[in-house]
Amino acid sequence: MGISGIQIEAVTLSHGGRRLFDGLSLDLSERRVAIIGRNGAGKTQLARLLSGLGAPDAGSVRVHGVDVARDRKAALSTVGILFQNPDHQIIFPTVEEELTFGLRSQGHDAQAAAQAVAGMLHSFGRADWAARPVHELSQGQRHLVCLMAVLLMAPRVIVLDEPFAGLDMATTLRLTRHLDAVEQQLVHITHDLEAVAGYDRVVWLDAGAVRADGAPGQVIPAYRAEMAALGGSDAFTDL
Repeated sequence: MGISGIQIEAVTLSHGGRRLFDGLSLDLSERRVAIIGRNGAGKTQLARLLSGLGAPDAGSVRVHGVDVARDRKAALSTVGILFQNPDHQIIFPTVEEELTFGLRSQGHDAQAAAQAVAGMLHSFGRADWAARPVHELSQGQRHLVCLMAVLLMAPRVIVLDEPFAGLDMATTLRLTRHLDAVEQQLVHITHDLEAVAGYDRVVWLDAGAVRADGAPGQVIPAYRAEMAALGGSDAFTDL
């Protein structure tokens, strides 16, 4: 039996001349995990490490036993990521090309990939999008394309890096329903505390270290209180 969940062991990472993580360790096995914290806490860099888009200076990040930074081929089938800005994810001119790319990278032949893409588009009621240019889509529609692309690759873990920032409430609710229904483990990095109130676990990152870790009912109120106290001050020395 393979190793399940995410193991972050003694990770050290510097970025832009600043030490972000200094011996960070986490074992994430819950089905729904939220990562919260202020800007600059290290959340986005953690998302990159989890998805294998960056490597730690020291330590290791394994997702279901795969060292995602070193084994990129295995990482493609193990972890997927939804970025805050879909334009940072989409690289092909049409929806069909974008959705096909990941499957072809995994080794699927052209016919199998085309059938899978057609099935995914049909399941979302978007069969007419296949040949549509991506630049004609709204931001919410491009987010949906990114979600479909990730789901097609069937990763065991999906990392969400503020995927709903800038979207209207209706679009956010639709995408949230789709994500709530997926079987994969979700690691959701967010400032939206309401979106993760029903999660299994919340990790509060503060300056690259774990400030609190536990059930939402314990961590979120503590985080709110801290932010309210900081927001009530006129000093900006904490920035």
